[in-house]
Amino acid sequence: MDFYLEVSDEDIRRERDKARELRKSNWWKNRVALGVCHYCGARVRPAELSLDHILPLARGGKSSRGNCVPACKACNNRKKDLLPIEWEDYLARLREKPASD
Repeated sequence: MDFYLEVSDEDIRRERDKARELRKSNWWKNRVALGVCHYCGARVRPAELSLDHILPLARGGKSSRGNCVPACKACNNRKKDLLPIEWEDYLARLREKPASD
């Protein structure tokens, strides 16, 4: 079942502005200083982490501390606009896939 809210371009623009401000905060700087991706746990340089919205802006998410996490670029690019449950399903399918020889 797909779940999409009608989110206006103006709402998304406003939340992206909030995210830019959040990235300037000490809270965010401390989060990325740890150098750990929220999703895969990879240790990367802080500059290689991006801000990801757990509940994507396009799906009604907000730019708040409770909804923003540091993610490596690979995870952030793969997750895109997936809801948390959709992302977990995606990861589970990857784990089930047999390795090719």
